[in-house]
Amino acid sequence: MHLCNVCDFSFTRKSHLLQHMRTHTEGKPHSCEICCSSFKSKAFLLQHMRIHTGEKPHSCEVCGSSFTQKSHLSQHMQTHTGEKPHSCEICGSSFTQKSNLSQHMRTHTGEKPYSCKECSASFTQKSHLLQHIQKHSGDKLHSCEVCSSSFTRKSYLLQHMLKHTGEKPYSCEVCGSSFTRKQHLVEHMRTHIGERPYSCKVCGTFFKQKRTLLQHRRTHTGEKPYSCKLCGSSFTWKITLFHHMQTHIENKSI
Repeated sequence: MHLCNVCDFSFTRKSHLLQHMRTHTEGKPHSCEICCSSFKSKAFLLQHMRIHTGEKPHSCEVCGSSFTQKSHLSQHMQTHTGEKPHSCEICGSSFTQKSNLSQHMRTHTGEKPYSCKECSASFTQKSHLLQHIQKHSGDKLHSCEVCSSSFTRKSYLLQHMLKHTGEKPYSCEVCGSSFTRKQHLVEHMRTHIGERPYSCKVCGTFFKQKRTLLQHRRTHTGEKPYSCKLCGSSFTWKITLFHHMQTHIENKSI
């Protein structure tokens, strides 16, 4: 037996002990000849090399998708089995990946770890920050050939094109409803599973959609963002403003 004198782990082979010791010394003797990244073990280096070679040795027997790491295949398999081992202790929502649970927890804690250096706006996800940063650059390089609308990202253009084609590529497997955006499908699925991930910090009420939570907050703040251009009256809800405008139309017709 070969015993580690730092943490008392034991190994049957001395080579395994030496490899383990690098976790304490932070030594990274295995270097990539392409990009010079360094790793503690040769196994990590071999995994890294797949980024350069494009090799994906771990394949899904159900749909044929391939992955560079076995752990990624294991996570992918949960999309077929429906397994969601990571659960929220606050609202009971469950997720296939621990990273998704971590993101979800921010809806309860209000944490926004990704900040914009231009205007100090903060976001719960890094992807949201990257989208926001492009608003500062103002570059809209992707144009629609149908109506000449321009967008900062190609994905936004592709999403916009669905308005012209009428395509709804995201379908609900439960009831068959279709949507132009994946996020709309995600929100729709909550009507089937009962998930309510958005909570009010004032009264603790949970909601299925973020926009419903934002509307609900006005009952606490007293905010009335919808104003009548004819008489100046303000309303909490857009639908209330709409009904109010009808009174002007009816009075005008009398």
